[in-house]
Amino acid sequence: MTHDWGNSVVKPYVAFQNELSYINGLVMGVSKLAVPRTLRSRMCQLAHEGHSGQSVMKNRLRDKYWWPNMDGETVKLYESCEGCRLVHRANPPDPMSRRSLPEKPWIDLAIDFLGPMPSGEYILVTIDYYSRYMVLEIMTKITAQETIQRLKRIFRTWGYPRTITLDNDKQFVSKEFGNFCKTLSIHLNHSTPYWPQANGEVERQNRFLLKRLKISNALYGNWKTELDNYLILYINSPHSLTGQAPSELLQNRKLRYKLPQLDDLSSTPPSTEFRDRDTQKKFEGKVREDNRRGAKRSEIEIGDKVLMKNLLPKDKLSTDFHKEKFLVVDKEGTNVTIESDENDKRYERYTSHLRNL
Repeated sequence: MTHDWGNSVVKPYVAFQNELSYINGLVMGVSKLAVPRTLRSRMCQLAHEGHSGQSVMKNRLRDKYWWPNMDGETVKLYESCEGCRLVHRANPPDPMSRRSLPEKPWIDLAIDFLGPMPSGEYILVTIDYYSRYMVLEIMTKITAQETIQRLKRIFRTWGYPRTITLDNDKQFVSKEFGNFCKTLSIHLNHSTPYWPQANGEVERQNRFLLKRLKISNALYGNWKTELDNYLILYINSPHSLTGQAPSELLQNRKLRYKLPQLDDLSSTPPSTEFRDRDTQKKFEGKVREDNRRGAKRSEIEIGDKVLMKNLLPKDKLSTDFHKEKFLVVDKEGTNVTIESDENDKRYERYTSHLRNL
């Protein structure tokens, strides 16, 4: 029997012509059934029963059947499954973007609240990005008005910054707080909701501070006991990134405290070694952290249809992503604005909280 292998219907089988056979009305390929085109979609659906993953689907089909590009069609069906999209693993985070060191002290700050403490109080943490100098204020009320009063007290000593990086707590997004900063020409950089890494410096210092407070509370029964001791130790110790004490970078002088030191007045210009050290350490840390997290640049662009991660699941059976579909209407770096297809409501999310359809 001769065959026209140039025919478009049988052309995909040319590479396998020596492996095909015909038995009892069935076409066989490599000791497996060769599935006709009309039944392939159904076979993929059966292999996906129970919402099995790609590997399981492929193994189920490879065990019994064969047809050209079987693996490709299997992947295509898996990726089109709406149920699997809702529980699929979230996109990996974008590569970390390290903040460059400001040109001088106290122009770029970060603020956040730590608490509540067992006493019901909070700590307002203020950090200077240049020097890593930290100011702590214990507060019983964390209203916008009280927060403004505490910042006024801090600014009387150190002056007004140009920018403040902060999260989206209700105090910080209030009209009263916004007007206060606008009057002082202070630009506010609000971090993306549910993504505290965007305000990484203050989040990192909060972890260190909380560790010391736990020790103090465990040993002395009062977390306030060692708060001042920790703070004076911190601001007078060389920082791991800059190699210089925060108080020295902020004030260009060494402060006296318990540890004896030489009161050395130098007439030479300040060394820039700390800046080079900061840049190198940040780069090494970025590469190490990006590799650990498997970070890669997001492919999400304006105009894409996406699913939004379910950040507040109701129970264990809640899907990882909402069923509702969204349109990407704006993107700045890793911050994305999406709009619902159902009610035109908009949300701001980090790229890792979204998944392309």
